[in-house]
Amino acid sequence: MTAPSRQRPRAVALLPYAEERLGRFLSDLAELVAVDSGSYSPSGVNRVADWTAARLAAIGFTVERVTPARTADGRQTGDVLVARKTGRLSAGAGGRRILLVAHMDTVFQDGTAAERPFAVRGSLAHGPGVSDDKGGLLAGLTALEILAETGVEEYGELVFLATPDEEIGSPASRAVTERAARGAHYALALECARENGDLVIARKGVADFLLTVTGRAAHSGIEPERGANAALTAAHLVVELQALNGRWDGVTVNVGVVRAGTRTNIVCPEAELRVEVRSVTASGIVRAWKAIEEAAARPAVPGTGVEVERLDLCPPMEDTVASHHVLAHARALAAELGIPLGAVATGGVGDANIIAGAGVPTLDGLGPVGGADHTPEEWLDTATVPSRIALLASLVATLGDSRNG
Repeated sequence: MTAPSRQRPRAVALLPYAEERLGRFLSDLAELVAVDSGSYSPSGVNRVADWTAARLAAIGFTVERVTPARTADGRQTGDVLVARKTGRLSAGAGGRRILLVAHMDTVFQDGTAAERPFAVRGSLAHGPGVSDDKGGLLAGLTALEILAETGVEEYGELVFLATPDEEIGSPASRAVTERAARGAHYALALECARENGDLVIARKGVADFLLTVTGRAAHSGIEPERGANAALTAAHLVVELQALNGRWDGVTVNVGVVRAGTRTNIVCPEAELRVEVRSVTASGIVRAWKAIEEAAARPAVPGTGVEVERLDLCPPMEDTVASHHVLAHARALAAELGIPLGAVATGGVGDANIIAGAGVPTLDGLGPVGGADHTPEEWLDTATVPSRIALLASLVATLGDSRNG
């Protein structure tokens, strides 16, 4: 097989290399899916990390393993893997740093891989994590192997990041992800494409809030007038906060948890609300945050008070001019393969949010087509594997060399 030109390999020139690897891809995918690697199964995640590190080292990547600190609830995750490979082009010669990111964890408990082993029925592969995200992880590795085999090194640096805790919001790996994103010109996230083949151009950001309402206890039968009912203030807040939905485009507010009181014969002295805000822009989160604080400053029941604490913040992956530049390259390459390529925004979050929040133009959904994530019906369309790998490999090569536009 003749190696494609080093100038900018056309996607169609890389397609035969991807087609040739389909059999190995499926056997590798079966091996990965057979490993239980839930977010709180560090030994399983580290087995995936060992496997991934060996594949990257074999094609010239220098691999770093980082064991993160325990999560806030004291639980240990697996390692973060950061692998790097320097290309032929210096920054001065137009070389760019491209970051690829996938995650090694799944949402499933230990034992699921044995209960629902990898299987292929027709063109669809099934198994825990087959689409989210073991298929995407493997597609990224295969694309990089194709570039190595064909001698394509016209880039500044390739960075491959594999995280152990994406399914629980990346609490342990976030700092490592932010460091890996520094200096990257573009990021390609390897979640699988949507069921209709679309890529992901934007993801909502998420902020979680705890509202603690303090009242005053009193005997509900003898002297209720001496009490200040925190539950009643909380109830008014629920109505007011839910009414924020529709105030701003692309912003949703959800009061997901309400707790109050201990006994029916006591005027409720304390309540809490847990509130989630999702927004397509960082400014939308700020607006909703301000509105929550304003509502909290006006408790409905005299004698009650409300404290607002922001628990967590995951920035949005915003739809930007720079991300559309990446999408335009992807669409041009997909056209060579005869793939019509759409792009959508989604409310779900991932590691791409953290990277985009660091200011890196990011495109997601670059794995094969899959769906039914987090369910027993999860699937990956194996017929899309070669073309999506060829597209990804060509996109890495295109973005890695600024001379390609």
